[in-house]
Amino acid sequence: MARFIFITGGVVSSLGKGLASAALGALLQARGYSVRLRKLDPYLNVDPGTMSPFEHGEVFVTDDGAETDLDLGHYERFTGVAARKTDSISSGRIYQNVLDKERRGDYLGKTIQVIPHVTNEIKDFIRIGEDEVDFMLCEIGGTVGDIEGLPFFEAIRQFSQEKPAGDCIFIHLTLLPWIAAAGELKTKPTQHSVKELRSIGLAPDVLVCRAQTPIPPKEREKLALFCNVRPERVIAALDLKSIYEAPLVYHEEGLDQAVLDAFRISPAPRPDLRKWHDVADAVHNPDGEVRIAIVGKYTQLEDAYKSINEALTHGGIANRVKVRVEWIDAEVFEADDAPAKLEGFHGILVPGGFGERGTEGKINAARFARERKVPYLGICLGMQMAVIEAARNLLGIENAGSQEFDHEAKDGNARFEPVIFHMSEWVEGNETIKREVGDDKGGTMRLGAYDAVLTPGSRVAEIYEGTDIAERHRHRYEVDIKYRERLEACGVRFSGLSPDGRLPEIMELPDHPWFVGVQFHPELKSKPFDPHPLFRSFVEAAVRQSRLV
Repeated sequence: MARFIFITGGVVSSLGKGLASAALGALLQARGYSVRLRKLDPYLNVDPGTMSPFEHGEVFVTDDGAETDLDLGHYERFTGVAARKTDSISSGRIYQNVLDKERRGDYLGKTIQVIPHVTNEIKDFIRIGEDEVDFMLCEIGGTVGDIEGLPFFEAIRQFSQEKPAGDCIFIHLTLLPWIAAAGELKTKPTQHSVKELRSIGLAPDVLVCRAQTPIPPKEREKLALFCNVRPERVIAALDLKSIYEAPLVYHEEGLDQAVLDAFRISPAPRPDLRKWHDVADAVHNPDGEVRIAIVGKYTQLEDAYKSINEALTHGGIANRVKVRVEWIDAEVFEADDAPAKLEGFHGILVPGGFGERGTEGKINAARFARERKVPYLGICLGMQMAVIEAARNLLGIENAGSQEFDHEAKDGNARFEPVIFHMSEWVEGNETIKREVGDDKGGTMRLGAYDAVLTPGSRVAEIYEGTDIAERHRHRYEVDIKYRERLEACGVRFSGLSPDGRLPEIMELPDHPWFVGVQFHPELKSKPFDPHPLFRSFVEAAVRQSRLV
């Protein structure tokens, strides 16, 4: 049976609970333990699928089709453990489950209350798969004191009481602000945060304190005294040059040892951190640098493309180069002088997105990459924009476009000839899934891992070193297969198709140094110690390009 580690946060949000959880999971793995990480989010959305990237950042998609918080991406990248639907839950989903049960009569006419019905639902979720791993790490989103988080805090309090003594511990992550005028770190915000935590029946076993400077012994002793933790369990979380330093730095601070001590596991296995030393060495000692332009519509918030940014870093690690990412708003690239903005880049990446805004800029970026022979990677919408560009400028369909931008047009009033169509039916396992344009937006896309068959001898078959792959999807529009022959006659190659041959999954330009578009999201499966093949190859092509510029 698993031991449980609950990670909570206080003072302010965005302190790095997800990163700390992921790093701790990696450290426990390095000592030979199996782990699984979970995220419990207090917001009332059922999942982040319908939330704006500006509001929530990236939506991370699992193999089994769950739309989840971006922290699950950190969990996967650091531990290599593929996340599942059961690793992400929100208040919205919890309340939906409770109300569905009430409507079915499962509660036998009882009055439905937060305690015990909502808290029981949360506890049932936490228990899923508890016999599969040595440690279950559960991160509670938000901060202590948030009203929407109270049912989760109460649930984990009850859960810890129901488990045998010593099976659950609590890690609390807080902020130690540096007051420049006073010239010191202030512990009072952390003291108040722990006081709030204790008022709802939870006491931290380990404190992780975000700080700009190392914690002096005096402040560490004060925190231990007033927060009722041992001094060696007050862990400093300092700002890092790279997130991939986190496992090594947290180990030096003693986080993993503090956790094992809290569980009274002694003697503890020694950690094997060689792969993290190798990653850190590659990050800090690159042999060169490449510049990659990301032409997207959510460039004001880097978290909107978190996994892409990290996957490019992984590609850099594989090639021993630093990848310098520069963000370009796709709308800016619609101006007449736009081509000048892409001069000097060694690679161009056009990511996914929804809606028409910025799409003409993405099409222009694809054209620039094709004509100037600059390495190009198009992901999801980025592939579709490359196909539209080819249809317009190679095939001669001047008004080539997508139904996504024309779905409200009446018969005869369409602005575009849709080479991209709304997918209304597809096969998922042994089930046929049907969707209409007017359906609810949440959870209605093609989500999760789907198989694809690659053309032998194609560039992508060489990159993957095989012809059968499975990649994660998140979209509701597809390239229309009826244009395949005409586009291939113009130099486009559809080198990856769904197993039934109906859906183009990958396009490439064989006469280009490196031009690939994929309908799926390869960035979701990339890891620092196991870079995704497409990103490894894309950065390698950018390195070659850098020698020509």
